[in-house]
Amino acid sequence: MHRFRAVIAALTLGVPFAASAAEITRIASSFEDDDPFDLFLDVGFERTQTRAKIVREQLRDGDATNVPEVNELWYKGVDARLNLAVAFGLWKDLEFSFKLPIVFQQNETWNFVSGTTQGNSTITNSCFNADGSPYSDEGCVGRLFQVPQESYRGGLGNVHFGLAYAFFNQEKDDTKPTWIVGIDYEAPTAKQRDPSLDNTDPDGDRGNVGDRVHKYQLYTTFSRKMGVAEPYFKASHTIPVRGPGAYSNCDQSSAPPPGNLGAPYNCYREPWTRQETGIKAPSQTALTFGMELVPFENAAKSQKFTLDLRLLGNYVGRGRYYNELSSALRKLLTSDDYLQVGGQVGITARAAEAFTIRASGNFLYNTDHLLTTEAIGQDLNGDGTVDTAVGSPELNPTFDWRYDLVSRRFRAIQSTTFRFDLGATFSF
Repeated sequence: MHRFRAVIAALTLGVPFAASAAEITRIASSFEDDDPFDLFLDVGFERTQTRAKIVREQLRDGDATNVPEVNELWYKGVDARLNLAVAFGLWKDLEFSFKLPIVFQQNETWNFVSGTTQGNSTITNSCFNADGSPYSDEGCVGRLFQVPQESYRGGLGNVHFGLAYAFFNQEKDDTKPTWIVGIDYEAPTAKQRDPSLDNTDPDGDRGNVGDRVHKYQLYTTFSRKMGVAEPYFKASHTIPVRGPGAYSNCDQSSAPPPGNLGAPYNCYREPWTRQETGIKAPSQTALTFGMELVPFENAAKSQKFTLDLRLLGNYVGRGRYYNELSSALRKLLTSDDYLQVGGQVGITARAAEAFTIRASGNFLYNTDHLLTTEAIGQDLNGDGTVDTAVGSPELNPTFDWRYDLVSRRFRAIQSTTFRFDLGATFSF
């Protein structure tokens, strides 16, 4: 009973116990009196699966106020990769890190939901061309894309470089928490992913996985060990910047009709520059609240077993990017913003000072969001409206009348993401 009360006091009042940083606030530190050099080598397998139902707006009886959504597809995306990372101390509590992901597969599948068939789907019975003209005098006999369908991609991913500094380190001063501020830079090193290419042959060449976008993630983390528990917090914000060779939908402007662009004649004409019609990756803001519990620890043998519990939240902004329908519709698509909320459970076992293994699984629910909501154009002459007549310079060339127009748009609902990680750390 006395021991139980001591643990409770440590959790609630912060009585200092032997400190060791949680994994989220681990940092390599060199040139210490008792530790001249720190180096961590991480090897991990990561598998992420996203599943969503895709519905579509459907105008009824020409009434703009009556636009119900009909079920169309089940989408599944699977990303399996090997992450190789190294982190070492540049100075006291100053860490440099490097990570290279090897993407084994980045596959996507689309299948009809129950009750939807080739005969009643709006995907296989499309009425219009990309420019809004009727597909055929014979009626709605067009097809947006083949269903069922599967696409295949893989290869080397984008390289990451990181720099982090611990302003406070509880391992050195147990009166203070561990506080780290850092930046992670994702360089656009992977080969460009071209959504217009056909990657549906499992025996053919797999598509590339690169987005050609610089990403700068600024983050801060806090942790405080209190007895058998170490609560922690992390906040981050990711800023995307278009890199060299980034894809633009206007790269398809020379394709023969009907094509995927509503007004290809406006491509590369002001204001529809390559930058304006190209990729616009969304910014992201994430928060993590968690606690690492240590039910077993043998400090003399550097052995420890921990249970890691986290709550996760992530805001994904609006952007023109690769989404759940890009590979099927063969272009970058503009998605609305959405939230990801969920949790994670992980375990870590340190068998010795030099070797640690870990495993975790997290689940995220993605709020409903539009997948095809490109702006129709810009009011260039200031009359308050966008001239949508054929040949108008105000028309957005990447707008597609088949699915960007209100009453024809696609939306992702019931979207979930599950990720499993298994890895090992070698410490030197």
